[in-house]
Amino acid sequence: MTALPTRRLLLVHAHPDDESINNGATMAKYAAEGARVTLVTCTLGERGEVIPPALRHLAGAALGQHRLGELAAAMRALGVDDHRLLGGAGRYADSGMMGLSDNDDPGCFWQADVDEAAGHLVQVILEVRPQVLVTYDDHGGYGHPDHIQAHRVAMRAAELAADAGWRIPRIYWNRVPRTVADEAFARLQQELPELPFTRTATVDDVPGVVADERVTAAVDGSAYGAAKAAAMAAHATQIEVAPGRPYFVLSNELAQPLFTTEYYELVQGEPADARESDLFAGLVLEEA
Repeated sequence: MTALPTRRLLLVHAHPDDESINNGATMAKYAAEGARVTLVTCTLGERGEVIPPALRHLAGAALGQHRLGELAAAMRALGVDDHRLLGGAGRYADSGMMGLSDNDDPGCFWQADVDEAAGHLVQVILEVRPQVLVTYDDHGGYGHPDHIQAHRVAMRAAELAADAGWRIPRIYWNRVPRTVADEAFARLQQELPELPFTRTATVDDVPGVVADERVTAAVDGSAYGAAKAAAMAAHATQIEVAPGRPYFVLSNELAQPLFTTEYYELVQGEPADARESDLFAGLVLEEA
């Protein structure tokens, strides 16, 4: 049996594109350094809003399959070769935005039994044996039902995996320090006339913004900014990236910053320092 790489990172996300926006630089950095980076995506994003007019004919299953291709392209841009769909492709459907009738679809992720969905993730955890898990907070970053459910499933799977023999040493939630977000939006306002966008989002539109003291880790991925931007651009149905500039828009056409330093809050495990620069810092690492 081939030994696993010494450092193993597992990320759990709701839809294709979430991984690149939230963690693209982190994923590219660790993949380039030889760590095993495993992404689990919970749905295909079949109910996502499509930006390019030429692709707006895509909907439902056809959109999901197209987004799967976008995800594969994004993973190539990040250098990540281990990507899974929770329970297999199409097992859980996109739930749509909170409060819509889509949430009542019995096949959507929001309606999934948490323990059953977590069981699929436990299989991945026991195979990969990650030392670090990254996912959303209990609000899903911004309240999307699939993000909330991804949080619930990831945290429950960590519990079940511990019972089955693999306790994940560290669990982080995606974060952005408020002062960092404020400064980035101030720069965006100054540079807006030079960008292909006309309006900006606000700090409150950015998922996971919290008081600075909540943030325990900052991973400098500036060397991988181009890889992150390329990965985000690969999700062309969902994201438009400003060429050569650290800004992007989603379907709401509101410009927001593209962060190449990515931030996290440690919620399980012991930190190495008050503010870590490496998610694996201080862990005893062994091949598995």
